[in-house]
Amino acid sequence: MSKNVVCFGEVLWDLLPTGEKIGGAPLNVALRLNSLKVDSTIISKVGNDQYGEKLVEFLRENGQSHIIQEDKNCETGVVNVDVDTNGNASYDIRFPAAWDFIEPTQVLKKKVSDADYFIYGSLVNRNEVSRKTLFELLEAANYKVLDVNLRKPHYDMATLVDLMSYADFIKLNRDELEEVCNYLKGDSATSVTDMLKLVSEHTQTDHICVTLGACGVTLFYDGKFYHNTGFLVKVKDTVGAGDSFLAGYISQLIQGKRPNLALDFACALAGLVASKAGANSIVSQEEINDLLWRG
Repeated sequence: MSKNVVCFGEVLWDLLPTGEKIGGAPLNVALRLNSLKVDSTIISKVGNDQYGEKLVEFLRENGQSHIIQEDKNCETGVVNVDVDTNGNASYDIRFPAAWDFIEPTQVLKKKVSDADYFIYGSLVNRNEVSRKTLFELLEAANYKVLDVNLRKPHYDMATLVDLMSYADFIKLNRDELEEVCNYLKGDSATSVTDMLKLVSEHTQTDHICVTLGACGVTLFYDGKFYHNTGFLVKVKDTVGAGDSFLAGYISQLIQGKRPNLALDFACALAGLVASKAGANSIVSQEEINDLLWRG
């Protein structure tokens, strides 16, 4: 029986210099999983507006399973994205948005309890309504994956650490790892490996991955460390690269791949996404295989 994944959180429109693109980290992960032939469902909320209609239509056209609530009072989420000359993105996330008000329902709880994996982000916790819904769903979830996305001023560290303690697997970047360790008073933890050990001990989570930008990725799994130095690509923009990394890694876990091989696949996929425009660019299995072969 094939495994299935539920992703919970923000769905929105990224207003990029090159135009409007559908986005939101949980949706990006779900779409990438779908492209990798993994049964995935996105749970979120849109407004009763044109952006909301277009987003739901996009999901239908792309065969993306979804449970999308509609908010009568709040607009569909929008993010202004700036991309610098190195392809790095910065975000201005409008508040409030419809995805801040996801309501708990029996349908959502049943969907989550039936799923093998539940992927949730930190950004959706910025408002009490969606935050309360998430914590209810976490109680029903099986294998829980936290995708840390710290976007100032849309988070507080106490809630984040609480979310990390629920997780079976945590993904975050180097800056986020340092911020978490500073909050945990881990002044003596200066190396990535020491910081990962600190987070693992504090959260009782033995499966943590930190992305290191151009320096690759380090994975802590079952007391062992794995590293991938990344792949040489010409970066167009980094929007969605981390989301594709997570989707790629989870897809390999589902297939029972060893951690080092799962890491290699995820890094290759993320590199290819960074070499193209937008979060949901098309990446073929042939492109991934070629990059893995070239190393």
